[in-house]
Amino acid sequence: MNKEQTQGKAEQITGKIKETWGKLTDNDITLYNGQKEQFFGKLKEHYGLAKEDAETKLKSLEEACGTCSTDKAA
Repeated sequence: MNKEQTQGKAEQITGKIKETWGKLTDNDITLYNGQKEQFFGKLKEHYGLAKEDAETKLKSLEEACGTCSTDKAA
């Protein structure tokens, strides 16, 4: 996958996260890339979502976008 394709996939998942969890700020969403524990904390703070539920939903969003970050999971 080239750089443009990788960037496109990242933008797709970011867009899906924004659609799904609209209360998250752009700063909250940037935590998705590398600081997943903090990202899950923001989901719990804004939505009362348990980490396991958030991981499940996030995985389905990633699969819908054709990405998979299970190797990056915190």
